[in-house]
Amino acid sequence: MALDIDFTRRNKKARLLSESEKEKLDEFVDSIHYSSRYNDDHFEYRHVQLPKQMLKAIPKDYFDGARGTLKLLWEDEWRGLGITQSLGWEHYEVHEPEPHILLFKRPMNYQAPAH
Repeated sequence: MALDIDFTRRNKKARLLSESEKEKLDEFVDSIHYSSRYNDDHFEYRHVQLPKQMLKAIPKDYFDGARGTLKLLWEDEWRGLGITQSLGWEHYEVHEPEPHILLFKRPMNYQAPAH
């Protein structure tokens, strides 16, 4: 089951944070709110609510200038912001009326690849 993510809304490759950028975000990490998981027949979902002030500390190239919201973030990018969740989650949408809310999904019964 494809996740149906609009990759044109992402950076071409993950843009990792510098140490000084990470330090600016550290104060917000404990205030990130994670919703309970919910699902349909194909995917499980959750939304992650960033503190509104945190958006001001995120580098400008993480934002979509046309929409005024964050771009869809690669896993390395959202983990770099301090979002922590188990494997398999994909950032697939930003709730535009509330741009500090990031929407994630992954296939039902996701199993991480064995190494």
